[in-house]
Amino acid sequence: MRGWLITLLCWTTMATAWSAEPIRIGVSGPFTGGSAPMGLSMRNGIRLAVEEINAAGGLLGRPVELVERDDEARNERGAQVIEELVEKEQVVAGLGIVNTGVALAAQRIYQQARKPVITSVATGSLVTKQFRPPRYPDNYVFRMSASDIIQAAMIVEEAVDRRGFKRIAVFHDATNYGQLGKLDLVHALATRGIGPVIVERFNLRDVDMTSHLRRAREAGAEVILTYGIGPELAHIANAMTVVGWRVPLIGSWTLGMSNFIDRAGPNAEGARMPQTYIAEDTSPRRNAFLNRYQKTYGSERIPVPPAAAQGYDSMLVLAAAIRQAGDTGGEQIREALEHLEERVVGVVATYERPFSRDDHEAIDDTSVPFMGEVRNGQVVFAYERDRIRAVSQ
Repeated sequence: MRGWLITLLCWTTMATAWSAEPIRIGVSGPFTGGSAPMGLSMRNGIRLAVEEINAAGGLLGRPVELVERDDEARNERGAQVIEELVEKEQVVAGLGIVNTGVALAAQRIYQQARKPVITSVATGSLVTKQFRPPRYPDNYVFRMSASDIIQAAMIVEEAVDRRGFKRIAVFHDATNYGQLGKLDLVHALATRGIGPVIVERFNLRDVDMTSHLRRAREAGAEVILTYGIGPELAHIANAMTVVGWRVPLIGSWTLGMSNFIDRAGPNAEGARMPQTYIAEDTSPRRNAFLNRYQKTYGSERIPVPPAAAQGYDSMLVLAAAIRQAGDTGGEQIREALEHLEERVVGVVATYERPFSRDDHEAIDDTSVPFMGEVRNGQVVFAYERDRIRAVSQ
């Protein structure tokens, strides 16, 4: 009888809790188009975190509800959907944003509404700097991914310091992401007294990269450093076969996208890129996340593992901030994020005071990311020492 009463009390308590208004969190990203593998992976990671949170009783006695919108990787659409999330849907905070251009064009709406947004994927160096004090009294933009400053330094370290290349070609797309990434690469090369022998720009949906490659070959390039998205990167890798010239590809984390690996096939082999999370069994926490993802979404692999892991972690960190704030006001959540007391065990990392008033970047270069490599159609650790380092975290 006593056990039955306890069970009844638990169900009554849960029903009472779920009768409260949900805490609505906005999620935006590209769920269609060339950037969709990143957006869908991120969204699925966020959903997994919310399932955990709600199963444990929600936040502040209220369930968490995600309000999701497809920004189609378009700047104007990104601003439109975030305006809808803020003004119509009355979300208390935002997660997501995959493309740097969309972030720079649209995150201002969260800033103006004084609602925090944790950028789960976009890596452009300016993303968290757009609204920094003292020009703005408070910055409501935070990030869980590795900025392009960190990635560019890793790419150049791999190409120049580890592998000894001196004649560098830089290939980048014409988006804000590609343009800003190129500048970060050129700056990182300049710190070593090196300039690229050629810089090639291409547009989204360009399919013929043969002329770009021929010019790079004529310039004597020994390696190609890339800043672009999966489909166009695959065209670069495949065009090397067409022109009969193959040099290493080393680039930003997007060389780990499924639509690069799948479309390039054997031509993707050996490509290297920074990764915040590599889908290997390096800890019980990461293995549990991978297994849950595969079981929940019926997928043998995560299309873009870092995007999924960063999405998952961003929701956990936001939840910790809401618990600490004891409120859903934007200013209170921002304050909690900047002074987070709870230790958050995520997939990418364990976060202890990940942000401060002056630093809204959760990822630095002291523990993650790692250098990944495409082998047999999947991203693995390029160096065993990185795998050992991941296991120790």
